[in-house]
Amino acid sequence: MERHGIDVPIEEIEHVDEHATTVGASAEATWDAIPAALSEVFGRTSGPIARALGCEHVRAEGDPSRIGSTLPGFVVARSIRPALVALQGEHRFSRYALIFHVDDRGDGTSRLRAETRADFPGTRGRLYRAAVIGTRGHVLAVRRMLGAIRRRAERSA
Repeated sequence: MERHGIDVPIEEIEHVDEHATTVGASAEATWDAIPAALSEVFGRTSGPIARALGCEHVRAEGDPSRIGSTLPGFVVARSIRPALVALQGEHRFSRYALIFHVDDRGDGTSRLRAETRADFPGTRGRLYRAAVIGTRGHVLAVRRMLGAIRRRAERSA
């Protein structure tokens, strides 16, 4: 399996949390909304932040639904239409994954889940975890992404 600069399998990264929302659109429409919404969310300000953190991937390249494409701080590690898009990355304080699961509810709606996995090695990693996870900044960012995907999917449905 091609690694795209990531040296740890997603399953070996510690589970941090999972957030979910119900989408008033099919699983296909929800999955289709993920790449465009992620491109929007990871706009111009994400590149400089990724660069400052020492990420390998500092700009968007390719289609965010295709394996090997990048967003600032992430590479698309897995993509299974219409069920999953997994982003993975690392920088000097952490290695992490953000996995979007799309569950078909069978009634024309879907459930969108964002699973976060991350390891924070060493003292600097623990401090970074406190700054990002401990302040709930991470929760707000993930909920923002879920909302952007949900709105885009429902507009297209």
